[in-house]
Amino acid sequence: MTTPAIDARSVTKWFGEGDARTYAVRDVSIQAEFGEMLLIVGPSGSGKTTLLSVISGILRPDSGDVIVDGTDLWKQPNDSIADFRLNRIGFVFQDYHLFGRLTTAENVAIPLILKRRAWDDALAEALKYLEIVGLTSRAQLTPVKLSGGEQQRVAIARAIVSQPDILILDEPTASLDGDTGRNIIEFVKHHVLNEHRCIVIVTHDSRIFEYADRILKMEDGRLTHIERGGAR
Repeated sequence: MTTPAIDARSVTKWFGEGDARTYAVRDVSIQAEFGEMLLIVGPSGSGKTTLLSVISGILRPDSGDVIVDGTDLWKQPNDSIADFRLNRIGFVFQDYHLFGRLTTAENVAIPLILKRRAWDDALAEALKYLEIVGLTSRAQLTPVKLSGGEQQRVAIARAIVSQPDILILDEPTASLDGDTGRNIIEFVKHHVLNEHRCIVIVTHDSRIFEYADRILKMEDGRLTHIERGGAR
């Protein structure tokens, strides 16, 4: 019996206290497997991004457990959680979070620098991953000189440069036109996903549902439905 990539059990997260308490996630349990692309969908405010933050080690749940590849994430010391996130989880933010004063290659190298790799070695490795996402020719440009689709690919290269087991993408197609968005997801599906990696995507973009292995639907902080995706 294989260990799930992610095993979230009865996760609940609220904000505020007393009468002002608002539940963002209510008693949600999900599993994601290695080799799987899982989509979490639902309207704005349904708790999708909060759930992503909890399972990726960014936001501590108020109750429930998150087991990532056998590690009970939120029972670890804070320093261990930060190290685990750096080494095992790649996160692609909705607005990319690229550093405007750094070149494309320098942006991709950041996770390796945080892991204390020598600067020259980190840049050399970053160039390998820019080649993977087809942006070698853009290595010395700053983000402002890149298109939205190119910035998204840089963010993906940065997320996978340290070879994480879990890749999480928050609304990766939100600011992209239809063709570019599908190209990004198709690239992730066929060039980033493998049998040793799990990809979780939060989206409300129905145009990319066909690429999912499974689709989890959320509403008002609750998991309401699970269905098979198109798995293109």
